[in-house]
Amino acid sequence: MPEIHLPVVTNNGSLPTRRIVIDPLTRIEGHLRIEAVLQAGVITDAWSSSTMFRGIETILAGRDPREAWVFAQRICGVCTTVHALASVRAVENALGISIPENARIIRNLIAAAQFIQDHVVHFYHLHALDWVDVTDALQADPTATSALQHSLSAWPNSSPQYFATVKTRLQGLVDSGQLGLFANGYWGHPGYKLTPEASLLAVAHYLEALDFQREAVKIHAILGGKNPHPQSYLVGGVSVPVDRTSTKAINPGRIAELRTLATQALNFVSQVYIPDLKAIASFYKEYAALGGGPGNYLSYGEFPTSGTALPYLPAGIVTGNNLEAPPQALDTALIAEYVTHSWYNYSGGNGVGLHPSLGETSPNYTGPTPPYEALNTGEKYSWLKSPRYNNLPMEVGPLARVVVAYAAGHARLRQLVDQMLAALGLPSQALFSTWGRMLARGIETLALAEQLSSWIDDLEAHMNADDTLIHNGAMWNPATWPMQASGWGGTEAPRGGLGHWVSIANQRIQRYQAVVPTTWNGSPRDAQGQRGPFEQALLGITVANPEQPLEILRTIHSFDPCMACSVHLIDARGKSLGITVQLE
Repeated sequence: MPEIHLPVVTNNGSLPTRRIVIDPLTRIEGHLRIEAVLQAGVITDAWSSSTMFRGIETILAGRDPREAWVFAQRICGVCTTVHALASVRAVENALGISIPENARIIRNLIAAAQFIQDHVVHFYHLHALDWVDVTDALQADPTATSALQHSLSAWPNSSPQYFATVKTRLQGLVDSGQLGLFANGYWGHPGYKLTPEASLLAVAHYLEALDFQREAVKIHAILGGKNPHPQSYLVGGVSVPVDRTSTKAINPGRIAELRTLATQALNFVSQVYIPDLKAIASFYKEYAALGGGPGNYLSYGEFPTSGTALPYLPAGIVTGNNLEAPPQALDTALIAEYVTHSWYNYSGGNGVGLHPSLGETSPNYTGPTPPYEALNTGEKYSWLKSPRYNNLPMEVGPLARVVVAYAAGHARLRQLVDQMLAALGLPSQALFSTWGRMLARGIETLALAEQLSSWIDDLEAHMNADDTLIHNGAMWNPATWPMQASGWGGTEAPRGGLGHWVSIANQRIQRYQAVVPTTWNGSPRDAQGQRGPFEQALLGITVANPEQPLEILRTIHSFDPCMACSVHLIDARGKSLGITVQLE
């Protein structure tokens, strides 16, 4: 659990004011520091600081753009395939390359498998312990837990004997004194509300989800060669062959394997994840009115369909928490990144915003030696830049995608949202909250698990028609490229909108920039003083015990932060490794 520091204690009139620091905030990818001011126990201000400085796009300058995706995929060890996808799309966009239908379908299947696996891992292994007191499970009655499981779904692991075995395993961990992942929870915190039986059910499914996530990513092994970092992407398509007569290609046997994995995924999501989500949410309905962000949502859209049809998840902008008006069309020209409160300098001044295609990465660390001092939050305090859309802070992620799809009239997502809210007795405005993010993530997972079989059908139809085309080599010869070109590739990562921008000159990358989901959500204040979504979402939350700020973890974890993707690169001596090159 996070290390807690209380560096500042002041007095503001008759109300005690306290400044607390969580550093590091754990169960995320990378390193995040949160500082918050509590007045009479309520958060009145907050700051989000990425304390980690790394990134790979800065070493791409001068390289062949066709190999950029291999490096870009290493930006993160969790968000792997999404960076490859954004990278190949950026180069394809710059060079005017289209891809065959087989490549589109295979990319969709790889991306959907990533979403499903990643969302399940987030719910059970990164976020569930904010809501489930593991020690309470030791007080549970296995027979009552079995009855609870039967009331939720027809999942076969439901007997009293099964839950008794899980309870015995957990007791063994406690008796051994080696709790491992469960060692440092805020167990006993008054904010935990589940019954012992609900806690035992959740612990059992936590363990089952470990097995599930291993099986779910076998789709990546079939279509991408491995996980993490699938290897089948190419600018212009994919490298995995499709041939019903070949044992080394996507053939009827491989299609059957994909169908089995898709069925397993849908069964777990529909019979375990979604029922658990509803059950746990029913104990914490107050968080359906807490944790709202700036109220503005951005989606690049994802899962393209055939021809000119809209993608399965639409692109768009929603502002002011408005579900009634159609989304605004996305215009990437309106994106700008600020460094007013970030540890960088811009050559034109730190009060200006730069479009990612003109992005600069000039480090200027002026912060404290963490975690021993408070941040100078009036100046620069984070390694994250501050992306804004039309000068507005935007939330990205599952909630943003579901909100945009709902406002756009997406039939299945609207149905799932309405059913979920009705089951919990919540109004539509409950989406704009901590639990709204969790519900949206589950809804999206179910919709994509349902969609897998349709894309497998499409791939099988192409295979049976002897359509083996997987790559468009028309622009593969660099001699046919323009002397200069630029483009961008957008995708939706599980954590939100991901954009890669590339400039190419003389057949080499001249400039490369990635703007990732957590840069949007975890950004510091911008030149206008507007808070980023993390910072905004914490306002108004009551913290029962500043030494155990469980309430802060709940809301920040609902975004599923990934700091590793969000920052750039210097060498060990603090020297920038550069982002542009001049090519003769």
